Amino acid sequence: MNWQTVEGNWSEMKGKIKEAWGNLTDDELDVIAGKRDQLVGFIQKSYGVAREEAERQVRQFEHSGNGR
Repeated sequence: MNWQTVEGNWSEMKGKIKEAWGNLTDDELDVIAGKRDQLVGFIQKSYGVAREEAERQVRQFEHSGNGR
């Protein structure tokens, strides 16, 4: 899956994002609104990981489509 698919189907993808990163709130998902950089930033903040780790997790999500 590519990020354009995620962004284009954000309403449907929010559930999968929530499964992968359960610490993200519904309000944060609304702010992210399909923006990859926003997701990476919120993962960093919510999970206390480095940007590189957050990027790795999002890349893995993109490739699997099923979470981290």
